[in-house]
This record gives sequence, C-alpha cells and structure tokens, in this order.
Amino acid sequence: MSVRAAPGWLTAWVFAHRGLHGSGVPENSLAAAEGAIARGLGIECDIQRSRDDHPIVFHDWDLARLTGATGVAQELTADALEALSLLGTDQHPVRLATFLEAVAGRVPLLIEIKSLPGYDVEWTCASVAWLLDSYKHDVAVMSFDPRVPIWFAAETPTITRGLVGTDSYENGFEGVWRDPDAIAAAQPDFLAIDVRDLARPEAAAWRAAGGPLLTWTVRSPETRTTGLALADALIAEGGGLA
Repeated sequence: MSVRAAPGWLTAWVFAHRGLHGSGVPENSLAAAEGAIARGLGIECDIQRSRDDHPIVFHDWDLARLTGATGVAQELTADALEALSLLGTDQHPVRLATFLEAVAGRVPLLIEIKSLPGYDVEWTCASVAWLLDSYKHDVAVMSFDPRVPIWFAAETPTITRGLVGTDSYENGFEGVWRDPDAIAAAQPDFLAIDVRDLARPEAAAWRAAGGPLLTWTVRSPETRTTGLALADALIAEGGGLA
C-alpha cells in the first residue's frame, strides 16, 4: 500500500463502467462519457495503445466485437482507429487526449491501462502520463498488470494509482492482487477487485488496514448489495446502477 492517503473523491462516487453505455450508446465512447456526466457518475474507461503510440479509449485487443473490423488495435495508427465506427452508431474510438478534453474535470475519471503478460506496457504508461501532466482534475490510473502502478510510483508518483484484481476472470493476472510481494512493489493507492472475489480475506484485510477498495463490475441489484457491503466504491453498469 502507498504510504500516502488516497484522495477523498476516489470513494465518494459511483463510476460508470466504460461510461454510461447501452442501446445506441457504445462503451468507451464520447456519448457514454456524456451520459455518465449527465447522470452524475464518475467514469471508468480503458486504454489501448495505437501503432504510433497514442493512448486510445478502447477496451478490446481485437477490433471485431466493437467495430466489425479485423485485426488488433495496436496494429493500427491512431488516425486509422479513429476512422472506425463503433458498431451501429455514429460514435468512433477516440484518443485519450480527446476524451480528457471532453470530460474536462466535470466528473472524476478512472483510466484502466490494458496489458498482457510480456506486453511493453511501460510505453503506454509513459504516453498516458504525458497527457495527464496537463490534466489538472480528479483522475487515477489502474491496471491488472502490477508493472503499471510500479511505473507510476517510480516515474510520476503524484498520479493516483491502483491495482485491479481478479481470481475469476482469466487474463494472465489472476490472483496477482493477493501476492504480498506484488502489492509491496506496486505501492497502489487503491485496489479495484472483481465483485466475485470481494469475500476473499485479502480484500477485507486491505480495507481493514485503511486501503480504499473499489469493486467491478457491478451489474445487478445483487452484486450492488455485495459491493456496498464489502467495498468503498462501485464500478457499475446496467442493473448495478441505482
């Protein structure tokens, strides 16, 4: 755990998972961001890195589910990614720079940096940090990959940083959040834990020690009840939103 106190805003909001998305409003779009802002929700978004090293607000490595295109996000330039349409809408992927300009501090922002074991995630960290240097609003970065908070702790320690954790979702980082050595190295300001794993003793111990505990993805009244009982803030969508 970081030796500093996490900012109060971190646990004062419900965060819309990938923005407030639904029918006709795709995830991680500017429209989803505006919807969250209008409803008084914070925003959680995802970052991939384009071939020319721009952070792009986009969740999947593969393009097919969200755009219908073939290939993977990191093989396209930022211009090419922004030229794609998000399926069935007039929305398209955008650079993080554009997303930050649109949000403009109206609500707090959680930025999840996507990674895989062996991926050169440090380049993504550096490109995100460069943009956040001029973003003087409530924002935090987080990742399943402990190299992300490790990088931010070493290179830009003023930026709030978190470690995302799961034991129930296979992404190459299952259980890492429960490794004391990973926690010690990452020095996270907060944890964001899969709601299916909130009952694990490590989550309760983190919270008992004063560590802010967020949970995702809260999608139902039942998981909302679990999150409100066992965590300090929710990352939610659909039926998990009040």
